[in-house]
Amino acid sequence: MTEPLAARILREGAARPAAVAVRAAGEEVVFGEFLHRVRRFSGALAGMRRVAVLPTSDVESLVAVVGAMHAGVSVVLLHRHLTPAHLSHALTLARPGALIAAPSQHRRLRRMGYAGEIHTAASLPSRIPPLAAPLGRTVPARTTFPSGPEPPPPRSARPEPRVTPQTELLIGLTSGTTGTPKLFVRDQASWSTTLDRSDRTFHITPGDIVATPGTQDHTHFLYGALHALTRGATADLRPALTALEAGATHLYTVPAIAWDVVRANTGPFPQVREVLSSAARWPRSGRAALREVLPNAEITHFYGASELSFVARDSGLGADDDTAAGELFDGVDAEIRDGLVYIRSDMLFTGYLTEHGISGGPEHGWCTVGDRGALHGRTLHLHGRVGETLIRGGLNVEPAEVESALTALPGVLEAACVALPDPRMGEVPAAAVVVTANAPAAAELRARLRDILPAPAVPVHILRLDALPRTPRGKIDRGALRTLLAEHRTG
Repeated sequence: MTEPLAARILREGAARPAAVAVRAAGEEVVFGEFLHRVRRFSGALAGMRRVAVLPTSDVESLVAVVGAMHAGVSVVLLHRHLTPAHLSHALTLARPGALIAAPSQHRRLRRMGYAGEIHTAASLPSRIPPLAAPLGRTVPARTTFPSGPEPPPPRSARPEPRVTPQTELLIGLTSGTTGTPKLFVRDQASWSTTLDRSDRTFHITPGDIVATPGTQDHTHFLYGALHALTRGATADLRPALTALEAGATHLYTVPAIAWDVVRANTGPFPQVREVLSSAARWPRSGRAALREVLPNAEITHFYGASELSFVARDSGLGADDDTAAGELFDGVDAEIRDGLVYIRSDMLFTGYLTEHGISGGPEHGWCTVGDRGALHGRTLHLHGRVGETLIRGGLNVEPAEVESALTALPGVLEAACVALPDPRMGEVPAAAVVVTANAPAAAELRARLRDILPAPAVPVHILRLDALPRTPRGKIDRGALRTLLAEHRTG
């Protein structure tokens, strides 16, 4: 295995302890202090196999993630859109030894129904064994960390953890905002090789400033911040415009955030050299608009998945064909089997964590996440997903779950949900319903859905119909419905 992620950060940080490692709202920390916090948190995890983290855009979230990875303790990466049932499901399967969250997230966890103890990275009780004391005296075990810096204990008191390529690194939850999320497992080797690919593809150097403006519970932005730290660069977690105005040289983004930068009508920011974007297909018009704001930036949009890492990328304004995902990354192979895209690479996940253990991983080195597509040479084209999953601002929404929530409301007889294109979010859900005479109005239906669905899954528009359009075989005609909803939304 190439050098583990946390080891890269510790090496780069040790070489430049006075350089700024992380900038967040109201806090800036240099590498020396950041590494001290990482080692302190790492030592508190002794004996744990997994630790759950609900991260936000703050320094301590990165301390917790890097500290756990350094300790060889797997990070169970929670996200803010979990329902109480989904959070309970994830914690029951993963069985973490502790749950870590910034104080600002504690109320959110309570709303999610979590009743257990919540720690911060700085308050987790120390599990470091007491140091041997001279003359038979004992040194009491420290139960909480002091607020100020302290020198780390001697190496003999806290041996560096041994990390192997197969050591479990992270358990993430698929980004679906409805339905029960799957828990995907990544090991140290898969992220090490992904970092190697990043280093060969992108050009981040010590002293650069990498803006990662999305919340760190999104693996794209978490990876962006960690990528910056492994290169000795500064990870700027603040909003995109704040980071750009402060001199960011790189921008990790999704099309929705890039669109916000364009609409802010500010800039230009000539110091930005690279834009690294993922999530839903990014139209040429959006990239062209961003280029006006970031005139010197190389814009790269890449296709991948939590289970697959990098798959394909295209640069500049992208291809005229909206189905083109780009050229396959070096070391990535693709096959089309019965219309589905299968991927083979050294960056794939291990499998899904279930009540019966880990299953559903690559078979004979190949893996699919259900995307339909075609392959022309080494150019991959995507034709949508099995099940019509839509991606709203980088988060998956399952129409079937929206439909189930609608038909559970009083007065709703039938419901159908489809994706509509959106210039900012990529895709948004819209729905049509057949209702009884005394059913609530569409606005009231949307209000009730906000209480039972995560925000990204709430339809932007609900249309009341006498009957849903259907095919000759009696199935819902989603193409006709999509056209109908688009006309009424803009009409």
